[in-house]
Amino acid sequence: MLCSTPAGLYSPAGDFHIDPVRAVDRALITHGHSDHARSGHRKVMATQQTLDIMGLRYAGNFAGETQAADLGKATEINGVTVSFYPAGHVLGSAQIVVEKDGMRIVASGDYKRRADPTCTGFEPVSCDVFITEATFALPVFRHPDSRDEIAKLLKSVEQFPERSHLVGAYALGKAQRVIRMLRDAGYDRTIYIHGALEKLCHYYKSQGIDLGPLSPATTETGSVQDFAGAVVIAPPSAFLDRWARRFPDPVSCFASGWMRIRQRARQQGIELPLILSDHCDWDELTGTITELGPSQVWVTHGREEALVRWCELNDYAARPLHLVGYEDEGD
Repeated sequence: MLCSTPAGLYSPAGDFHIDPVRAVDRALITHGHSDHARSGHRKVMATQQTLDIMGLRYAGNFAGETQAADLGKATEINGVTVSFYPAGHVLGSAQIVVEKDGMRIVASGDYKRRADPTCTGFEPVSCDVFITEATFALPVFRHPDSRDEIAKLLKSVEQFPERSHLVGAYALGKAQRVIRMLRDAGYDRTIYIHGALEKLCHYYKSQGIDLGPLSPATTETGSVQDFAGAVVIAPPSAFLDRWARRFPDPVSCFASGWMRIRQRARQQGIELPLILSDHCDWDELTGTITELGPSQVWVTHGREEALVRWCELNDYAARPLHLVGYEDEGD
């Protein structure tokens, strides 16, 4: 029903791809991050929120035809039954379930098991074959409590009221999650955002996710001192621009699961690393496999070998897929 091809996961029976890395005739998309949701396909099926996000990122003509998938509702494509279930990764993200002749395969896409106030949580789906991502599939990756990481940021804001806190966070999912968690922790001041975040933050608000007062992070109509003590959210790429040098003695922060690796934080000049990931850590990956109990596990885009070895030691048949073209936009 599914096999690995240069374009990505492909169903010969259904004649469709899942998150293809090149333009194809029919694509089923798990979520809106650009390494999974590319433009140029003739037909695209995804949740309505993912289709909306693709429209925002690629403009309205990102695909020839689109079809919105309702969560939990089965659709038949060339004799293969497909359905979408929440993945808990970002707004609109979904696992894709493929069924035929009594065999069920679940392609997780990117997923997390932590509670997230900005998206629907992961829903376990029993299956014969589970295709799991492996972004943080090493025992060293054990994410701390997300609320504690936000508390670290708020403590630093309190300690250094004369400095701005410039937080690197990916534009889709991570930025909105950081903002919402700050609100849940009691931070009610205006949060300043880079222009690259405005459309997506507005869309999250339109979906009923309250992000509180936001304002553009620009000095065109004010003074740099207006940002003293402020929290500023920006995509990581903005740290390399002149844009980042306009803020008063900024505390450089980065919200990412990769901040568990201290050397990586130091190399990037991160003063306040925030270990906040939109992917599962090692225990959550292995716990999910144990919970589902599939006959086979296929492992893709990440630290494949370690998770395959764990599966073998725990009596799960497993193999790496060695799919290419997937990055870490949502980490």
